[in-house]
Amino acid sequence: MLVRMNLARIVIVDSDEEKMSMIVLSEVEGDRAFPILIGIHEAYAIDRRTKGIIVQRPMTHDLIERMISELDCTLDQIIISELRDSTFYAKLVLRRDGEMVEIDSRPSDAIAVGAGTDTPIFVDESVLQEVC
Repeated sequence: MLVRMNLARIVIVDSDEEKMSMIVLSEVEGDRAFPILIGIHEAYAIDRRTKGIIVQRPMTHDLIERMISELDCTLDQIIISELRDSTFYAKLVLRRDGEMVEIDSRPSDAIAVGAGTDTPIFVDESVLQEVC
């Protein structure tokens, strides 16, 4: 079973002493929430895209979004499908001509591509049971 989640927070600590970043996902119709540690560059990309900040030249996640569009696909949903050996696994679910295509992704990249859009984020119940 898939559970709808929101991107609740982006945490970026970028100082001389410490560099750490994470996203926090929270359940739309419930109280569960959990963090995912991500790279600092992905955190900045998610932050920039959620705030609608436009850059002069496309960054990697902007490029992926444009490729999806130019290939006449839509990003239908993001699914965090598995937690294995302390690593989260995700999928970008694309729709093209009514057919669904699942693309393996890191959660941070999937969320960065979908950030700033209405693309729903889902987490498999089995993942939630492990982390909450």
